[in-house]
Amino acid sequence: MPLAENAASRPLPPDLIFHGGIVHCLDPKLTSASALAVRDGLIMALGEDREILSLAGPLTRRIDLSGQCVLPGINDSHLHGVWLGARWPDLMLESPESNWHGRLLDGPEDMRRAILACFRLLASLGITSYTEPGIGPGEDEGETGCFGSDVLAAYAALAGTPAQTARVTLLSLHGLLDGASTLSVFEAGLSLPKPTADPRWLSIPGVKIFADGIPPLRTAWVEEPYPDGSVGTLFTGEGDLSERAATYERMIRLGHAAGEQVAVHATGDRTVETLLSTVEALGGAGRLRHYAIHGDLVTPEQLSRMARAGVGLTVQPVIAAMTGAWMAGALRPEQIARAFPIDRIFGTTGLRATLSSDAPVATPDWRRIVATAAGQLEGRGLPVGRAELSALLRMMTAIPAEQDGAEDWKGTLEVGKVADLCVLSQDPLKAGWQRLPEIAVERTMVDGRFVYDRTAATGEAP
Repeated sequence: MPLAENAASRPLPPDLIFHGGIVHCLDPKLTSASALAVRDGLIMALGEDREILSLAGPLTRRIDLSGQCVLPGINDSHLHGVWLGARWPDLMLESPESNWHGRLLDGPEDMRRAILACFRLLASLGITSYTEPGIGPGEDEGETGCFGSDVLAAYAALAGTPAQTARVTLLSLHGLLDGASTLSVFEAGLSLPKPTADPRWLSIPGVKIFADGIPPLRTAWVEEPYPDGSVGTLFTGEGDLSERAATYERMIRLGHAAGEQVAVHATGDRTVETLLSTVEALGGAGRLRHYAIHGDLVTPEQLSRMARAGVGLTVQPVIAAMTGAWMAGALRPEQIARAFPIDRIFGTTGLRATLSSDAPVATPDWRRIVATAAGQLEGRGLPVGRAELSALLRMMTAIPAEQDGAEDWKGTLEVGKVADLCVLSQDPLKAGWQRLPEIAVERTMVDGRFVYDRTAATGEAP
């Protein structure tokens, strides 16, 4: 029987049926099917072709996949959407000579165009949700115009309209995106009202703290000094490192007390440690699901404690791959050896870890992200077969939904969840991770609505 109610208790037929392919639900049991039915924007049934096709009515649209593959829509857990839309096709790590600090947007219409450009790009990649990591008044005087309060207003104006083709989770920013914040401004920002919107289209669950810098510039805060004897810095508050550390801890506690998810740009192991020890002292992250962003130098011991405390981690494999030589010139050999520990992250039971792009710093193409992570795992002695690739795919679908606190309605293909999905030309679990970047995105669906069709976009014959 299909994974749905029987026909007698469900009088209305599906709007659409996919059949004749492979559907990877990417649920915890890694369920697969050959057909999927959609009604009113929700997944109505999953099963074998014959069973699901029997549910069709006279108006049901039938799509023969002809062996193509259906996955849940991709959820990029760290992507600067407005900045990406304004800069595309430039990527920072691929075009570093470009001016990345100049003005890009100068008003609501510019911001709307950038968001819509981002939506179109993401739809073509099969991305149906993303986290915009840092928008708010802290950047109202920012140099690019991509991160201030007007951007939040532009997102709110588009929320839930037909123009929105990707769901947005947004972190409030009460400081500079790549720089300083003060305790007074941060605390005041926690009480600012948030725009009213359907949380399935625009959710603002938490706040971003930009705590430290990055290891290649020796601005990540570290336990073991860099070769030059420095230990990095913190951007929270003023004064010496101990005063900045006290401010950083206070910000975490304030966010937690306000019921905000706290997401921290934390690349150094000492920066991660302050987040982790503070949350542990608070009794764990609980439903707020605080998390570290990047975690370049996170230790194995910290990963285990993060899992126990409910502190998540979002990492960027492509950035790790592209900055390896730069890192090598800034760190001690023992620091380099444990940087970007994808194998430890992947192997830590209970850790809520996600893969992401940080676009436009690096590519938003999730196929390259997953393939890069797989290559890094194999480089550390962990062969990547079907089970491992499935787990990596879950790190860009199901686990980001958990980070969003939305796993009950998105992230996997299950009856009753939203019909957010992408159709691929081939089954990546059969083709293998090495071929994943070559596999085409054929269609993207959000809320039961097609937002991208490669045949229509390219003019190719079906």
